[in-house]
Amino acid sequence: MSFPKLQNDVFLRALMRQSVPYTPLWLMRQAGRYLPEYKQTREAAGSFMGLAQNPELACEVTLQPLRRFDLDAAILFSDILTVPDAMGLGLNFLPGEGPRFARPLRTEQEVHALHEPDLSSLQYVFDAVTLIRKELGGKVPLIGFAGSPWTIACYMVEGQGSSDYRHIKSMLYGRPDLLHHILTINAQATAQYLNAQIQAGAQAVMLFDSWGGVLADGLFQSCSLAYTRKVLEQLQPAPDGSKVPTIVFTKGGGMWLEDIAAVGCDAMGVDWTVNLAKARQRVGDRVALQGNLDPMVLFGTESAIRAEARRVLDDFGAVGQGGHVFNLGHGISQFTPPESVAILVDEVHNHSKRHH
Repeated sequence: MSFPKLQNDVFLRALMRQSVPYTPLWLMRQAGRYLPEYKQTREAAGSFMGLAQNPELACEVTLQPLRRFDLDAAILFSDILTVPDAMGLGLNFLPGEGPRFARPLRTEQEVHALHEPDLSSLQYVFDAVTLIRKELGGKVPLIGFAGSPWTIACYMVEGQGSSDYRHIKSMLYGRPDLLHHILTINAQATAQYLNAQIQAGAQAVMLFDSWGGVLADGLFQSCSLAYTRKVLEQLQPAPDGSKVPTIVFTKGGGMWLEDIAAVGCDAMGVDWTVNLAKARQRVGDRVALQGNLDPMVLFGTESAIRAEARRVLDDFGAVGQGGHVFNLGHGISQFTPPESVAILVDEVHNHSKRHH
């Protein structure tokens, strides 16, 4: 498969801690509900999964934010729950309620019946990756992604998002053997899934450990990080032999930066509770850092958005040396005014170019 030559590799260089002319940025959930054109496309698709499983429509919504904003990377439009869906758990997205599984894993029998998905049932994802790569025309790199084995397990056992994680923590403390069985299968499936995205054209990959921060210290290392490492150890280079940089993001992982930096990733995402200068001191130059503006800043005034963007850039410092990808500390809110994103992109690029 041959793709158009990449014109803007600043994002990839920053991940590899190489020199850059400015600090690149992209936004978690940048293809999504805050854009009116996304809402129209989703309506045409009929449902969230209808959108995610249609490569042409997934490509369209991936490209929408890049038509509006001068972002330095595209991220595949998909969902972290496509993998457990392919394992037969019956995923539904209910309006206003978020994802829900029809068949969550609660009993020993259900856990032991679990098996890795047939990757051909996820072909729609790989087709979308290849199509997006072609349609991007080399403008910016494409990020592929998956949920971490622990985060996916939370949804698989709880059946939906949770406020107390009662079901999975009952399993963790009552039947840890069952939990580790799920995590082992998830790690295998996730590695295969990301490798297939890389084969299809993803130029960087990210693991979202959205619920790692709900674990007790010690259990974070054994139940989340150990399985993230298993995924990273199996990842392959791109078809042309080039390295595919990896990003790991644990929301609420600020106390474990050193542990995450040692897991084998190239870059670590951090949420807005982390000071980037202190994070750099703690992890040295072992990994690049991605983040970490509070998404709610985008509801502030123009001067507040610009000031906070500068503060994040100045906290990291060392503009030009690479090692920093500007992002939010979590996904963008669906209520965000698109004009606020335009202000943010403008400030990050201009301020970092001035301080290069």
